Amino acid sequence: MSGPGGPRRPGGPGPDRHPGEEATDLLPPVYQSTPREPELLTHREDEVELEPFYDDEYDEELTEEEARVVRKKKIWRRVRRSTYMAFGLMLLAPVVAFAVAYQVVSVPDPEQVAAEQIKAIKILYSDGSEMTTIAAGEANRTLVKWEEIPDTIKEAVMAAEDPTFMTNRGFDMQAIARAAWYQLNGENSGGSGLTQQYVKDATDEDAATLSRKFTEAVTAYKMSEQQDKPAIMTAYLNTVYFGKGGYGIKTAAKAYFNLDDLSKLTHSQAALLAGMIQSPSRSEEPAYTLERWNYVMDQLLRFGWINDAYRQAEQFPTPVDQSTESGLSSPRLHIKNQVIAEMERVKWGVEKSQKMGVTVHTTIDPPMQQAAEDSVAEVLGNQPPELKTSLSAIDPQTGAVKAYYAGADGTGLDYARGTLQEAGSSFKPFDLVAALQKGKGLNTTYDGRSPKSFQLGGNAPLVIRNASDSGNTCGEKCPVSKAMALSLNTVFYEMVIEIGTQPVADAAYAAGIPKTVDVQGATHNLLVNENGGPPNVGIAIGGGEAQVRPFDMAAAYATFAARGVKHEPFFISKIVNDEGVPVHQHIDEPTPAFDADPTKSQDIADNVTEALKGVVKETKSIQCAGRECAGKTGTHELPDDAGQNSKAWMVGYTPSLSASVWVGRNEGNVALKDAKGNPVFGSGLPGQIWKKFMDKALNGTPPEPFPKAKLLGPATVEKPTPTTTVPTTTSDKKPDNDDKTTTTQQPTTTQQPTRPTTTRPCGIVGCQTTTPTTTPETDPIGGGNPGGGGGGGSSGGTSSGGGGLPTG
Repeated sequence: MSGPGGPRRPGGPGPDRHPGEEATDLLPPVYQSTPREPELLTHREDEVELEPFYDDEYDEELTEEEARVVRKKKIWRRVRRSTYMAFGLMLLAPVVAFAVAYQVVSVPDPEQVAAEQIKAIKILYSDGSEMTTIAAGEANRTLVKWEEIPDTIKEAVMAAEDPTFMTNRGFDMQAIARAAWYQLNGENSGGSGLTQQYVKDATDEDAATLSRKFTEAVTAYKMSEQQDKPAIMTAYLNTVYFGKGGYGIKTAAKAYFNLDDLSKLTHSQAALLAGMIQSPSRSEEPAYTLERWNYVMDQLLRFGWINDAYRQAEQFPTPVDQSTESGLSSPRLHIKNQVIAEMERVKWGVEKSQKMGVTVHTTIDPPMQQAAEDSVAEVLGNQPPELKTSLSAIDPQTGAVKAYYAGADGTGLDYARGTLQEAGSSFKPFDLVAALQKGKGLNTTYDGRSPKSFQLGGNAPLVIRNASDSGNTCGEKCPVSKAMALSLNTVFYEMVIEIGTQPVADAAYAAGIPKTVDVQGATHNLLVNENGGPPNVGIAIGGGEAQVRPFDMAAAYATFAARGVKHEPFFISKIVNDEGVPVHQHIDEPTPAFDADPTKSQDIADNVTEALKGVVKETKSIQCAGRECAGKTGTHELPDDAGQNSKAWMVGYTPSLSASVWVGRNEGNVALKDAKGNPVFGSGLPGQIWKKFMDKALNGTPPEPFPKAKLLGPATVEKPTPTTTVPTTTSDKKPDNDDKTTTTQQPTTTQQPTRPTTTRPCGIVGCQTTTPTTTPETDPIGGGNPGGGGGGGSSGGTSSGGGGLPTG
């Protein structure tokens, strides 16, 4: 019913209100639309009144502000309830998931795990013939018991992998939380204790995911609940992979130290074995094994398992020589090591592969590999044994490694990918790439006369000399093409001063020189100065920071041969399982190297090839038989021994094959002398090896001419103009050992103040750093001695200090 004040609710005057009762509800009554069930017959139907009910959501009497406050309270009440519920589920869900997973997961049996580790891995050449087989050592091995494992190895393994093993519940929550944090930030981290490692290895689950870590932790916890610590460690030590084909501690002790009796393992030997668990594929890297041994020995000392006197007295326990039961000749063991390393990179390491029994198809071409070995033997066979060499050959069209000779001793240092060497004049093609990118060309001219003085910042003038063209025939307007053929240091030094050093480094990176490499257990940033910035000007002639791996030079020159298309080098074409189904297939991803426009990149590479063809034409001793080829020599001259070199190079290619040859010694600062006592230059022993290899490897294949280059830069060479400058006379010895004085002009180039430099380590075992000097070289086509701006090697370069340059 209504009144003048609007609708009224029950509680006003009426039959349902008691006298004096105040109305408390403000909402209007809403009556039922359907009558009740029939009342007793004693009641009159017309006396039955419909019962009202009230809608709390409707309040005509509330103001707008009051209604807003009410709505806000209701919303926040729902939010609080939802939050409480979500928080409860967050607490409850992991518990429920853990409980469910605990019932589902099963603990791997160590005997079954060991039985699955004995499948052989076959490694094949590119033609399908067998190279070697990697078999688990002592395939029918007997698992050792807890009491047969000495404390030395137990303590070493705990020190290396899980110091809290005897007290934790199968996993280390702090380590897992740290691993989760790293993964959320896109990084990788460990976090697995011994029990978790056993579970991971046994189940072959190694995905870097939180779900895998969770399942692994649950299984580890269940194992810890069901088994005691001795049983868990015994299972772990019977199945973990130590490298060198050693699965389980008994096999590893035999592989590393030829020990059958585990009780004879010393703490020092045990430290090396335990240290290799982290990265067993690196067991052939001397620097890495030493690093890991030192780490574990320090951990043993830290936790009181050895004393300080023992730590100080112990020397690194050298493993026994690797067995050659694989049937490979010693040099080819280096190939096997590279294949194993690449298997790790593609996530099919030896440990995983032996559980499946895979077959690895490599890119190594048997005739080419034999050609490499024969060429080295023929040239160095009667040379001093101190001379070391490497030869790497790559297919420019795919990046496939066709031949790999990294040293005669397959168990020793890898001279192709395990050392860093100053590239000398073989680095000059990267100068040319940078110049071409800046609009220069083969007809661009620079002053090719020698010697030439450069004023770099506030340093004393830097004198650069050429090793060839002693008569200065190329002159004041020397075209770049001729300067490359003659390897004129003065031209390339001035060129890099003009264009900057960073573009040169970038050109080398683009061609295939890595920015970062791991060499002998240490990570090196390449082509940067001591502060990590742009390289110094010595890079112009292959000195200073121009330190590279010989293998990478073959890959970089392959980019020139492929007309500016870069292909990543690789050893493995595919990996198949025991049913022949591929589980890994190499996918080539060619990219334009020198410009985003493939045509421009091609033109730049073709111009480089045009210049390098001139180098080979200039020197008959390195010309390919019956075919066109291009290449560059280089040497690194000793600073205090005129005309003596410590490294020598020859790098070159045809359209179908790129090869790099390096010759040096283990000591980085000792003169290279051949059997007759003569200095070794790039066109000498390295050039002879390279030529013999190319002729043998390509024998029977049709000649492949290089495509005609579209010349960049100036169309013609600028003609020289007469000069009236008074020449300067110098009494320095001419290149080519001519004792007559040289009369020549000494122009000066002025640059902004530059950074001082320090000589970088050469990357060879036993190498010592040296200080560059101003001594010229006598290579007839230019090799290399320490150049200015930080030293290093290139032909005829000199240094009296100096530093870097504006990088342009």
